[in-house]
Amino acid sequence: MIKRLIIMLVACGLLFGGIFAYKAVGNHFMNQFFDNMPAPTVTVTATTVSTHPWREQQTTIGSFAAINETQLTTEASGIVNDIMFDNATSVKKGQLLLTLDASVDEAELRRLESVAELAQLELRRYQRLFRDKNISESELKRKESEAKQAIAAVDSQKARIEQKSLTAPFDGIIGIREVSLGQLMSPGTAVATLTSVTPIHLNFTLPEQQLSTLKNGQTVSATISAQPDEVFAGTVTAISPVVTPSSRSVDIQATFDNPDAVLRSGMFARVSLDQGEETQNVLLAPQSAIQFNPYGNAVFVIQEQDDALTVQQRFVQTGARRGDMIVIKDGLQPGDRIVTSGLLKLRNGSNIKISDNERVQPSEDLDPNVVNQ
Repeated sequence: MIKRLIIMLVACGLLFGGIFAYKAVGNHFMNQFFDNMPAPTVTVTATTVSTHPWREQQTTIGSFAAINETQLTTEASGIVNDIMFDNATSVKKGQLLLTLDASVDEAELRRLESVAELAQLELRRYQRLFRDKNISESELKRKESEAKQAIAAVDSQKARIEQKSLTAPFDGIIGIREVSLGQLMSPGTAVATLTSVTPIHLNFTLPEQQLSTLKNGQTVSATISAQPDEVFAGTVTAISPVVTPSSRSVDIQATFDNPDAVLRSGMFARVSLDQGEETQNVLLAPQSAIQFNPYGNAVFVIQEQDDALTVQQRFVQTGARRGDMIVIKDGLQPGDRIVTSGLLKLRNGSNIKISDNERVQPSEDLDPNVVNQ
């Protein structure tokens, strides 16, 4: 019985030992195969770094706002008698826009004018009587007061009639009317919105650290989604004297001439301000070429070895960014070729092939315009 058990244990040991030996030999040859297998060639895009003129620039976002904008209303109540403007048209200051029925008020004005005329006649008669010493001075003063009250009543009625007419308080574009002919209006009923468009304000904010570089008259550039290929120029006209505590930012207002009324109130804008007067030549590289890491930023520099292209990782010191580009302060020289895409597939010594397909080339624009699809 013991002999049979020993034979079984020996047989199991030989069996499992053979299995483990087979696995070990297989893994050894497999590792050798993969270690000696040539690394695949990685297709990438590349660019040559070079120097470009550069001026420090601050970018932010803002919103256009009309210098004057108001909701037109009437001061008096009445029936809408006439509407003298079309929707979304330009109007001039003082232009008559709407009238209310004033027939009753005009009749009352004629009555008050008759009363005032009679009061003037009575006053002249009392003045003659006073010169002839037929009445006292107090009686003359009473008639003078009555005449003045009659004239004041006429002026008051004229003002009440003027309240039945609505005129434009400034030049601008009037919006869509909100009243109709024959409608009974109460004081304060909205008629339409009037907005001035030339010139126009651009409101934006900047961090408090930029206050030392800001001044009135500074040039501001802005782009809008409606016309992404056009850059609009304005000037800083107001800098808030206080810093917002919650955001540590300062409110700034710029003014744009806007002669063609392309810029409208409420439009979103991308804003750029030049900082400093000197333009320097700096080394630029596409941001897509930089590996941004906690331990340091790096690029892959292309090298030629035995008619083959390989890459070597190199740490760089980066600076300000603008558009698709970033300033390289240290680590590269003009003329160095670097990889701009496919970085995640690379390591030191990787063989590469540079793609000549322009459609896959990353953008290298200092002022890119985003087009809404």
